[in-house]
Amino acid sequence: MKIKIALEWFLNPDHLPFISGITTGRYKESGLEVEIIEPEEHYDGFEVLKKGEIDLHVNEPLHLYEHYFDGLKSVGCFFETRGGVMIRADRVEKLRNNEKIKITTPAANPVTNKIGFEILSRYAKKNGFSLDVENVEFVETDFWHITNMKNDESFDGAWLCFYNFEGIEAKMEGFENLFIDQFESPYPNFSALEMMTTQTVMAQKGEQICELIKITNEMAKYLQENPEEAQRIFYEYSKTQPSELMDNIIIDTLLRLKTDIKADAGKWLELYKFVEELGLVSLSQEQYDNIWTSPKK
Repeated sequence: MKIKIALEWFLNPDHLPFISGITTGRYKESGLEVEIIEPEEHYDGFEVLKKGEIDLHVNEPLHLYEHYFDGLKSVGCFFETRGGVMIRADRVEKLRNNEKIKITTPAANPVTNKIGFEILSRYAKKNGFSLDVENVEFVETDFWHITNMKNDESFDGAWLCFYNFEGIEAKMEGFENLFIDQFESPYPNFSALEMMTTQTVMAQKGEQICELIKITNEMAKYLQENPEEAQRIFYEYSKTQPSELMDNIIIDTLLRLKTDIKADAGKWLELYKFVEELGLVSLSQEQYDNIWTSPKK
């Protein structure tokens, strides 16, 4: 049976469990013909999922709430990393002095900007200073955070950073920074990837989705036990040239893969309360519960 999976962005090592399920033939052995689709825009997957044009969508758990629609279902989290705002080491004093700072980000919009500022604001409060929202400017560029900051000295930091990418790259390049994540600022982490589907898909392909989850769990464990094979699989499938940086990104990513994917209403509850408090989402208890409960067939 055909299973279409729409990613959140471009193909990268976070998606290795799906890639390996395809390349090793494990999905096919179980009668699953899995297709990975890269979107043009970050939120495209929700629209095509709602229309029934795909079976699964991968995105950050925050968007389960932000892009909620009737019938949206969580399948479970398969990857979780540290994430947040990276500030150049030599610009931390600017932040502490509440001077104007400029942040590069792949998505500058009212929602992501508000969350980015809240992370910085909570960090400031924790450390005994305060920030004014008008002093933090978010500029939409792309995902190449370190490159953007190195090429443009006007950028004081970057937002929407994943440690297994930007943290590793900064470490390798000696790019000194303050990585403001959930350990530095008191906010619930959401730098993770959740598998999502719909009640309709589960009713039609529930057995196949369960089999895909089982195999994806197996693939994550296999990759963690065989890191060199994981690197080979990624380069071969993505048709990209091996590099020391990507080798290290893959190794770090493997440590963050989940091997027990399952919908969990409690895992992202504090995240829901966080974005509700910011006035970004508002779901009824029934709507929240329906994200995690098994659909009636």
